[in-house]
Amino acid sequence: QVSLMESGGDSVEAGGSLRVSCAASGRAISSRCLAWFRQPPGKEREAVAAMSGGYVPYYADSVKGRASVSRPRGKNTLNLEINGLKPEDTAVYYCAAKDTYVCGETWNKVANYSYWGQGTQVTVST
Repeated sequence: QVSLMESGGDSVEAGGSLRVSCAASGRAISSRCLAWFRQPPGKEREAVAAMSGGYVPYYADSVKGRASVSRPRGKNTLNLEINGLKPEDTAVYYCAAKDTYVCGETWNKVANYSYWGQGTQVTVST
């Protein structure tokens, strides 16, 4: 079993920065692809970023150049920092884990993740 717990959500002004963290625990967690997804109000859940068990990062086009995902060695934590926040970044941010070491070309597919956290709210105001 795998457990994921997000933290760090907040209300921030546009142009600011925010870091959200995911504390992961459970079976073979250090060998799993971990990812961040988000769900804006009234919209479907979408991929934001991911990192494989081998520390290969992936980014969605919507945050590329503004986001940084990290997975400190020796810690079962996945961090996501987004700079230059925009109102369209407003969403509930979810941490997710795959059953595989690699994230691969399908890293951005909701259906490919077996475990999910409860989410943390990020609100960006103008």
